[in-house]
Amino acid sequence: MDGWVRHRMAGLYAISDLHVAYPQNREYALSLRPDDPGDWLIVAGDVAENVADVATVLETLASRWAKVIWSPGNHELWTSPHDPVQVRGTDRYDLLVKVCRELDVATPEDPFPVWSGPGGPVTVAPLFLLYDYTFRPAGAKNKEEGLAQAYAEGIVCSDEYVLHPDPYPSREAWCRARVEHTQRRLAERDETLPTVLVNHWPLTRTPTLVLRYPVFAQWCGTELSADWHVRYRAAAVVYGHLHIPRTTWEDGVRFEEVSVGYPREWGHRGPTPPKPRLILPVAA
Repeated sequence: MDGWVRHRMAGLYAISDLHVAYPQNREYALSLRPDDPGDWLIVAGDVAENVADVATVLETLASRWAKVIWSPGNHELWTSPHDPVQVRGTDRYDLLVKVCRELDVATPEDPFPVWSGPGGPVTVAPLFLLYDYTFRPAGAKNKEEGLAQAYAEGIVCSDEYVLHPDPYPSREAWCRARVEHTQRRLAERDETLPTVLVNHWPLTRTPTLVLRYPVFAQWCGTELSADWHVRYRAAAVVYGHLHIPRTTWEDGVRFEEVSVGYPREWGHRGPTPPKPRLILPVAA
């Protein structure tokens, strides 16, 4: 009976954009603990820029939570001059996957875990799709015009300098390859189960419509995944990247942005960073 009670209390939680290069965020990330021994935690990208920091945080979380599921963000993929690990592009992603597997943390390259606790069963699918500049600003007919507008406004993502697509010729080419790879993986899932889709970047353009600087949207996703929440029977979609934590709905599907963000951002919302968001079971 005692084990049954704990199982009923367990939940599937999510958080993203821990950005532990900031001391306040690092202290917070390393303090995170589950409420129940059966809790799972989704980490939807942007833990850190340095491989060692990513490993430290995920190792700590994996030692406490029953299951940790990771999807990469753009910051993990940066080849920063401050990181002793200088691998680039797909080699960097493959290294991060290797680190996660050594920690028993699920990645987009592993079998999708099934959450069988309250609100389940559902297939939890961590994704890695990148972006392809199709969330262009108004009036821009192509990527070049969109980027020109961003540079003119002085709003340019650091990815342009430190997120390398090697061996692909461009980030959009890597994105297209990731979309095709992910579609094949999703086609192999148990189609009788709904999904929780996890991607660092929003799956649809809608969440970007509230950005303070609309030109930044072109680094925020791809139109190729616009219908995935319907196509893959999502019970919920989890994302980060925008640093605008909130709950929205599209086509009857719940979208959860679970970002912590930088101290200057979460500090405006309260004295402490936001807690991991309960994804399942749905809060009453």
